Formats: sequence, structure tokens, C-alpha cells
Amino acid sequence: MKVIIAEKPSVAREIAKVFGANTKKDGYIEGKGFTFTWAFGHLLQLAAPQEYGYYGWSVQHLPMLPPKFKLSIRKVKTKDGVVDDPSVKKQLDTIQKLFDEATEIIVATDAGREGELIFRYIYYYLKCKKPFKRLWISSQTDEAIKEGFRNLKPGSDYDTLFNSAHCRSQSDWLVGMNATQALSLSSGIRGAVLSLGRVQTPTLAMICSRYLENKNFVPETFYQVSIHPDKDGQVFKAISSENYKTKEEAQAVLDQVQDVEGGFPQGGHILQVEAKPRKEPPPLLHDLSSLQQEANKRKGFTADQTLTILQNLYENKLVTYPRTGSRYIGDDVFAGVPALIEKLEQHPLFGKQAIALGSATLNKRSVNAKKVTDHHAVLTTGENPHQLSPDQQAVYDMVAGRMLEAFHQDCIKEVTKIVVQSGAKFNASGTVIHTAGWRSVFNDKEDDKKDEENATLPKVTQGENLPITAKALLEKQTKPRPLYNEATLLKALETAGKEIDDEELRYAMKDSGLGTPATRAAIIETLLKRNYIIREKKNLVPTTTGIAVYEVVKNQQIAQAELTGTWEKRLEEIRSGASVTDFQNEIKTYTRAITSELLAQGKSLKIPTAQTIETKATA
Repeated sequence: MKVIIAEKPSVAREIAKVFGANTKKDGYIEGKGFTFTWAFGHLLQLAAPQEYGYYGWSVQHLPMLPPKFKLSIRKVKTKDGVVDDPSVKKQLDTIQKLFDEATEIIVATDAGREGELIFRYIYYYLKCKKPFKRLWISSQTDEAIKEGFRNLKPGSDYDTLFNSAHCRSQSDWLVGMNATQALSLSSGIRGAVLSLGRVQTPTLAMICSRYLENKNFVPETFYQVSIHPDKDGQVFKAISSENYKTKEEAQAVLDQVQDVEGGFPQGGHILQVEAKPRKEPPPLLHDLSSLQQEANKRKGFTADQTLTILQNLYENKLVTYPRTGSRYIGDDVFAGVPALIEKLEQHPLFGKQAIALGSATLNKRSVNAKKVTDHHAVLTTGENPHQLSPDQQAVYDMVAGRMLEAFHQDCIKEVTKIVVQSGAKFNASGTVIHTAGWRSVFNDKEDDKKDEENATLPKVTQGENLPITAKALLEKQTKPRPLYNEATLLKALETAGKEIDDEELRYAMKDSGLGTPATRAAIIETLLKRNYIIREKKNLVPTTTGIAVYEVVKNQQIAQAELTGTWEKRLEEIRSGASVTDFQNEIKTYTRAITSELLAQGKSLKIPTAQTIETKATA
């Protein structure tokens, strides 16, 4: 009997359906010589401190460095306390029985780091010794599943992927357990649980740092002068090339402007005209993180909402694997793109663009097999969507629309800059799109044009003089960097806080970012659950507890985004075969250091008594 184990019941049912298996049993489905069973996500976790003999919270136990980690059944809270989840125990018993009877085990958990961890923890907990094969697919369509089963991989091919996942799990335990107890105990706040984590804490530090920078920002007033030259009835706006610190300086410049009302019909001299054609390449295809950012900007969806919707679309065979960190596809996948585009010709929003692309040469900017890791970028599958909720339709459309954008032609534009002399120098700029290319898919206004003074500029010639119809003195203030919202935070997490706008450079740094595309939504939700941050309109704002924790840890290693980002890079290197032992030793050294730092710093923690704090009794 061949036993296939999936990550959740719904996926097992879909795979069973492809094989024509439909005999439902308690905890599995069988038929056609196959048995299909499932986990419920993470059934097992690394054991709690008390299972290693660390009873109670005590400074004497710190740092807790178990010589060997144990696995424990997922826990639930009951009126009798925290106990093993009975539904998990029951399912593990079912899996044990099926594994014992199996002639072959096929792993069909999600094809990624966490999916591998879920299976391996079950496999090792049950002390199973049977060989297993791996189903590795990027789509849940029937054909993709069949193709995947025709090309099963030896389980050992994914040993390094498990090593990476296991090291991630261990490092999160070591840093999270020790740092949380160290800060909580040294704070002196009775019963407090002040949660810290390897990725959670530097993320909190980024949010708090930006919030305090914004809150403490002292705006500075400055002045500009604007003029309105007229070219054959088309008036445009030009702004002084310099900012002035005092109103008097700006007024002196204003007084020099020779405007029509002052009796100077030819008061502006065209000093320079610069018109540059510019090709703007299409954006890369979406990975999970970029899609979460777009969904937050367009619809206000949280990162967690977007992931949940996308996972649902994946399980309904409409999009490819959602938890990908790649924005590229290989040539083999690209060969099927024209057929996917053709399927969108009936789409109510994008049909015309899909038809136009059908006869065009497709842009290959997003085609690079070397940049595809475990899974390629998110694509539609060609399956026809029906009866989607408005939110599901919105996310599906973002995937479909980005796919059309990515394979579309460049946007051809002309960027014009005019320098006008009227006493001082004044600059006017504008952009004219000659060929919309990929921008025609959504017809969005460009971000960098939203604040542009002139939608279009008239044709002017260097050396000519134009009448100035109006002039004005402008009083303005400097502005702080905006608070983080989910879109900008996700973008910052990709590069461990470095502000990089270039999407290809940002993508190149993804292995050094905080967390992974698959985990960042959970990081934000954890900070919300801990009452360290709240959502205020679209912004993420720290609470007094969050600020208090930040003030204690801000100069400690655990809050350093770049340092933590290097661990993610190391985990990817383990995926490629780097030493597990070296990483484990470094994490232990790191844990000793932060535990010592926090035990010394905790006493400086100041939280108002009115602020809610999670306690050990409810943790």
C-alpha cells in the first residue's frame, strides 16, 4: 500500500480525487491502491523548557541550551491547563498505523521549508525508518499533480531543506525562550511575559524607531517661489531651483520676477530645454511579498489576509504555489505562458490586453532559471475562476494583471525639464507617455508623477522669452518619513531595513532580509497579538508596551535587523549544503550573549501600570 501524506485534509482530498480514490475513513481516504492521509499543519513542535528539566522561570536556568532537542505534540489550553491536543494525538495514531502498513511513503506536504519540516517532525517522532519519496509541485491542477507523481524525487534530495528548516526552528526556540525569560525575569514586573524573538524583535525595533523618529520630528519651514509662464495660451508652473530659509530671501527673489502685471510681457527667458526619451521596463512577476504589498496598497488587505486568500486560490487550482520567494520563471514555464495569457482573453478587466499580447513578442525580463529557487513566481494556472468572493477576485486579478504587465512591452515616455530665468532660475518638469506598454494593463498613475506640478508641458525653444502670467511665494515645511504600513514594512523586511527602491536589487538581497515571504505575515500578527503594536488606520503603531520593550533592547544584538538578517542568509546556505554544526554553535554563542545583555538591561524597563501585559498564567 502506498501512503501519501499531505499538509492538510483539503489538499489530501484534492490529490485523492485525481487518483479516483473516494473511500473515506477516519483520518484518511483510500482507493485504487493508495491511501491519503494528512497533518493539520504543525502537529509537532520542539518541546517546552520543562521537558528538559527547566521547571519554572528562573535566572539560574538561563541560558537554556538543551544538548538535544525533543519533539512534543501540539498543545491546547483547557480548564485543566495546557495539554496535548487530543485531535493531534488521534491523527498521529492514524498516521503511525498507516506508515507501519505502507510499502511506500510519498510526501505531499507543501513543497517548501515549512512543509518539509512538518513531515520530517512526524516521521522522526513516529520513529519511522521506511524510505520515502517527495512530491514537488508548484500547482494544484490535476495535470500538475499527475506530472508530479510521474516525477517523484528521492526523499534524501531534500535533507538539506529539512536541515535548514530544523535549524530555523531550533534558533527560534533558543533565542525566543531565553530572551523572553531573561527580559521578563529581570524586569521585576510580577508575572510578566515580555516576548522577544529572533525575527519578531528587530521587526518591532524597525516599527518603533520609525514611529519615534516621526513623532519627534521637528519640521523646518522653508520658502519657494513659483511662476506661471505662458506659451501660446498653455500655462505651466515652474518652481525656484533653490529653497530659501527666510521669507525675506524668497520675497527678494519674487520681486525680481518680471511678470505681466508688472509690465513685462516677456518676463521669462527659456535657458534650457532637456527632453529625454526613457524606456521603463515592466515590473517583475509577483512573489508572495510583492503581492502582499500590492494588496495592501490597493485594497488595504493585511499581509495575513492576502496569504490566506492566495492559499485558498492555490488550493482551488487557480494560482501556482503562493509561499514563493522568487519573482522569476524558467524557460520551461515560460513556454506555457502564451496559453495562460490566451485564457485571460475573456477577462472583463484585462481581456483586450491579453488579446493584444497574443500577437506580440513577450518580454522576458522575468525569465531567468538561475533566479528560481524552490518555486517560481506566482502565476495563474489557466483554470477558469468562478464564484469567487470580491476579495478572492481582487487578489486573483492582481496575479493575472501582474502576469500581463510582466510579459508586456516597455513603457516609452519622454521626460522633459525646462529651466526658466527670471531673475533667479526656475524649473518645470513633466512626463509624456508615448507608448503605454505594460502601464496600459491597470492604467495606474505613476507613483513618481502623483506630485508632479505639470501633467504636460508645451513645446518651448531654448532662447525664447515667455510672458509670466502669475507668481507666488510658497511657504512649506519639511516632512518626516511616514510611519510604516504593512506594504512599506514588508518592503523594508526584504532588505533588513535598508531603503532600496530598485526591485531587482531588493530581490537580490532577499536572502539577507528578515524572515521569509512565507513568515512575514505571521511576524506582524505576532506583534499585534503580543500587544506590542496596533493598526491605526493603515499604519502600524507601537503601544506603550512595545515602546518600553524597544527602549530596553534597541542597542542590544537581538534588535539589530542586519545581524538577524544574516541568520536568514545562513539558513539558505544550509539549504545548499553548508555546515549545520557551525550554525548551531553560532546560535548558541549568540543566545548566551543576548541572555546576558537582557538580564543586565531588564531593570530599566518602564511600563505604565495601566498598560496590559500578558502574564505567565495566560501565556
